Amino acid sequence: MKDETMRVDALIVGSGPIGCTYARELVAAGKKVLMIDAGATLSERPGEHLKNAYLYQQNLDLFSSVIRGHLSLLSVPPNTRPEVTLDPGAFQFDPTRFRGFTQNNQNPDQDPAVNLGAAAVSYGVGGMATHWTCATPRHHPELERTPLLSDVEWEQLYNDGEQLLHTRVGEFENSIRHQVVREALQRAYPNLPKPYEVQSLPLAVQRRQDNPEMVRWSGADTVLGELADPTAAARRDGSFDLRPEHLCAKLVRSADGSRVEYAQVRDLRNWRMLRVEAEHFIVAANAYLTPQLLWASDIRPKALGRYLTEQPIAFCQIVLRQDLVENIPGDPRFAERVGAYRKEHPHDPVPIPSGDPEPNVWIPVSADRPWHCQIHRDAFHYGEVAPNVDGRLVVDLRWFGIVEPRFENRIDFSDRHTDTHGLPQPTFTFGLTSEDRARQHAMMNDMLHAAASLGGFLPGSEPRFVEPGLGLHVAGTTRMGDDPETSVVDTHSKVWGMDNLYLGGNGLIPRGTASNPTLTSVAFALKAVRRLTGKTA
Repeated sequence: MKDETMRVDALIVGSGPIGCTYARELVAAGKKVLMIDAGATLSERPGEHLKNAYLYQQNLDLFSSVIRGHLSLLSVPPNTRPEVTLDPGAFQFDPTRFRGFTQNNQNPDQDPAVNLGAAAVSYGVGGMATHWTCATPRHHPELERTPLLSDVEWEQLYNDGEQLLHTRVGEFENSIRHQVVREALQRAYPNLPKPYEVQSLPLAVQRRQDNPEMVRWSGADTVLGELADPTAAARRDGSFDLRPEHLCAKLVRSADGSRVEYAQVRDLRNWRMLRVEAEHFIVAANAYLTPQLLWASDIRPKALGRYLTEQPIAFCQIVLRQDLVENIPGDPRFAERVGAYRKEHPHDPVPIPSGDPEPNVWIPVSADRPWHCQIHRDAFHYGEVAPNVDGRLVVDLRWFGIVEPRFENRIDFSDRHTDTHGLPQPTFTFGLTSEDRARQHAMMNDMLHAAASLGGFLPGSEPRFVEPGLGLHVAGTTRMGDDPETSVVDTHSKVWGMDNLYLGGNGLIPRGTASNPTLTSVAFALKAVRRLTGKTA
């Protein structure tokens, strides 16, 4: 097909919740928006959470394979590095011989000892929001939030972000397991002060009215709102154009370098090039691919890819203690439900109805306990129920730690090797300080305390630290700041020295965090797009 030139008010690269936040606000302000994503549309409603399907809500563990199938590892050290014997009489080493040696993102430059071995991206409309946990806690006001925003700003932006994501706290309150797990943990932690006590986890989810046993998990389509509907007026009149399988290969700057003039976009389905001219360019591709695109476009601030932070995770699965399970039928809150279930299923030895929702419990980050604790049952690409164990008795414990940003922790991009899409191959350099390690071991001890109050370890899921990058909460690679020497964007998410280039996503978060980052990234996007559209100063 022939190449094409397009003119829009704004080009958005990336279709996750952050890009969708920009899109919703820009279209509402009367702007013509083109949104592109390198991945395909994975659902009838673009960007929908895939766990909304009936099958996965009936059998949660099946969804783990879906998550694994949508993750692409970023930097895979080959089993052996290319070694060449230098024989002046027969052969001279030519480094270009190994150009493109990146099948399945194998990376000959990657040192396994400092790799984020589990760092991965999802290519698809909606991005990670097609399979995320939907946990949306607010960051701790002193330990995690940047002081670059005022308390008043944080409050307003968090409120608005929670509305966009449909954040709720009480959607699992009626669950027997939720109440049993939460109360057992409250007994184990009797002295935690408010608001840092054991409590229900904030989640971007709504329980369905037509079938209360099912929920609707929020996805990128939730943030898009009516724009996710192909019949919406903005879709019909061209105000909002969402194109899957379109890869932004390069942002081309003006002669003086002060602005982006157009983007080179590959139509991967029809194998043609698009020249997209726009007034504003927004890159919200995630903490890995956003700096990759800037690097490929020769937009390389000193802090690009630097100050990378990652959340070490302590993980285990437990089987609920026998006494906790045996006390359920006699609890007056549960007796009627359990009695009805046993009447219908007299041979089931477990006194928990099969449709009982999973637990979703939270212990927030605090000064004395600088880690975020999630106690729940969810599908992950790690930690699956062992064969022949009833999933109603299994609870997952995930403790997320804080690593403070350092210039040395980074993602670099190769000038020799390319990734699956022909862009510069990413390489990681990441390590922990002694202080980081001490915090993580204290975090592990705390998780063991919580686990002991709930039950015994599931065989194969005993306590461990998971592989770096597995939490998919990497941040800092395009960090926000007030100094161009140590940050990539200003407090309005605009790239330093560029008039019309804005970024979005977890990469902007400038501090070490333990809590889930999505709500905070949505808050940053709201602040930026409202400045861009003139809603705020």
